[in-house]
Amino acid sequence: MKKILVSLILALGFLPLSAQQVMLDNGVIKREIDISNGHILTKQYALHSHGVGYVHGGSHEFSFLANDKSYSGSSDWTQIASHEVTTKDGGKGVSIAFQDKEGKLCVELVYMAYPNLPVVRKTIKVTNLGEEDVKLEGVNVEDLRVNLNYVESWVMHTYARNKSLGKYIGNWDDPLIVVHNTQHGGMGMAIGNEAIGVLKRTSVFTDGSTMMAGVTHPDQDYPFRRWLKKGESWESPAVFTALYHGTQDPYLVVNTSVQDYVRRHMGICIEELKKKPMFVYNTWHPFRTEINEELIYDLAKAAAECGVEEFVIDDGWQINIDPAVGGRGDWAVDKNKFPNGLKPVFDYIKKLGMKPGLWVSLAIADTTSQPYKNHPEWFIKDANGNITDLHNPHSSVWRTACMGTDWYDYIKETLLRLWREYGLAYVKLDLAIATSAYVHDVNHSGCCATDHPHHRDREESFDVIYSRCMQLFDELHRQAPDLFIDCTFETAGKLQLMDYGIAKHAEGNWLSNVENAAPLGSLRIRDLAWGRTPALPATSLVIGNLNMNGTDHILNLKSLAGSLPIMLGDPRQLSAQERAEYKAWADWLKALEARHGYMSFRQDVPGFAEPREGEWDAFCRINTESRSGGVVGVFNQGSYENCRVVRIPYLDPKKTYQVKRGCNGEVIATLSGQELKEKGFSVRLEKKYDGELFEVVAL
Repeated sequence: MKKILVSLILALGFLPLSAQQVMLDNGVIKREIDISNGHILTKQYALHSHGVGYVHGGSHEFSFLANDKSYSGSSDWTQIASHEVTTKDGGKGVSIAFQDKEGKLCVELVYMAYPNLPVVRKTIKVTNLGEEDVKLEGVNVEDLRVNLNYVESWVMHTYARNKSLGKYIGNWDDPLIVVHNTQHGGMGMAIGNEAIGVLKRTSVFTDGSTMMAGVTHPDQDYPFRRWLKKGESWESPAVFTALYHGTQDPYLVVNTSVQDYVRRHMGICIEELKKKPMFVYNTWHPFRTEINEELIYDLAKAAAECGVEEFVIDDGWQINIDPAVGGRGDWAVDKNKFPNGLKPVFDYIKKLGMKPGLWVSLAIADTTSQPYKNHPEWFIKDANGNITDLHNPHSSVWRTACMGTDWYDYIKETLLRLWREYGLAYVKLDLAIATSAYVHDVNHSGCCATDHPHHRDREESFDVIYSRCMQLFDELHRQAPDLFIDCTFETAGKLQLMDYGIAKHAEGNWLSNVENAAPLGSLRIRDLAWGRTPALPATSLVIGNLNMNGTDHILNLKSLAGSLPIMLGDPRQLSAQERAEYKAWADWLKALEARHGYMSFRQDVPGFAEPREGEWDAFCRINTESRSGGVVGVFNQGSYENCRVVRIPYLDPKKTYQVKRGCNGEVIATLSGQELKEKGFSVRLEKKYDGELFEVVAL
């Protein structure tokens, strides 16, 4: 039996068709795939550092339904092609193609490994070789039997932040799951699902020791389906797995290997942005749609004095925004509010040293708008064949456009027009495209039209709408590579949802507006960020802070330093001293980013749990590539303790670091990286509700 080695160390050659086994081996992990006897099965999956295997016999490798017939790696396949795959980011792997015995289907599997990481990324592509259309459903990209006994294993789900025992079927809040076995020296597997929105499905232990990850099944609320005509192909979202061993802390793999893979190799959009926003203002609260030219001039001046870098005009700039009248969809400036148009307003914003941003509804048009009047065929239909609004099914004014129509071209040209006309650096895209974040009716989701050109039924519409929306973002970036796209949670269809599918195409995601007074508001800000990081880059998380001019506003700013600081409120009400204080903190954060490039990083701090009342919480944003340092945030949320020790394990143990307090630069400790990991430094907060930021910098 001939073995082919696919290694990150050795040069790869093309795989001959006679190969019976393929080995992915980067010196950290090894995955051996048996392709003999018409089967495709992972025979071995293990770390080099210890001998325990993570899979055992009986795996399906992958599985799907084609015209209601089950296919998997244990079906009867014939290998038809194989070749090496390399990527610009150092990834190396193999593509292997197979054909079923009837010659109707081709399945191409791609396995990728990366330098120094215990990670394998996998995709599957299905092609219709037959004459009849193929109904593709229920695709599991990974379908493995794992050596992680469910009676001994915790399932860490929902961004790996929640914990349960036994069987678990993930929902669309699950871009990342960690299965942690408490036996065998503490071993486990992180499973990342790069599917988007409602289509994610990751399950473990639903059938003995199975682990399956891919897209939703036909019996779920939002079932995946693609119809493939003769010669058509569909490529799955990727699934990655990361192995670890020798720890009882399952978050360790998330804070290290998973983070490194996501940042370096997944293609996260924020990573491609050369100049990341650091301090942003948005007009939404408290003004809502009641904005005008004079107000924006005053707000912009005050925001600039606070050190704001980007100024975003939210809803209300467009003509006829009164719901009784309509207006969304035309995207023309309301001359009653902005008699001179938006260009002089944005020119003024630029003159103040800020970049301009604008809010646009991605897929909503009013019944009075020209797109709706001229092209009703562009809009989503419900099960009764009526044109509807997913965001509000009882609306007499709003209608939701379907991305599976020529609306795609219309909104793309609209956004490019606005970008060119105003020199936009930021665009906030809002409202539902596939299902609503507020209407919890699975029957009122997707598009039931049977005459739209890119989907033939409701089930297929989910994948089509999402994929074309992400394609739209990609096309915008090709023409406007420095544009920051903020894709709101409403667009994704679930409150506070951010996943890998979105993050690969949009730089940010507006998770929520925080309307609570201090100290609950700052707690909610930190909790939202904690719940989704470090699984996702913290800078991708946009959290609207409503207390810029409220009590404890600096505490809110410090809390926002754990994500992307977006300020709302009324900066005109701030005193000159308060504006100067904001600017000092903003300048400090900018300086730290220039020194450390910390914005893409975020890790947990050992010994600190999730932010909650009566406890301390903390985060750190240490550049683990340069090891130069970064930002540490420490907070007391009503605890009777006034002092805690903070340990940072992500630094170079041989380097010496200074720990400096906030923007005043007071040195409070000088320690080696090893001492910061083992001994740490003390933080004292006398107030029951308070927080502090620190810089850790290598000498």
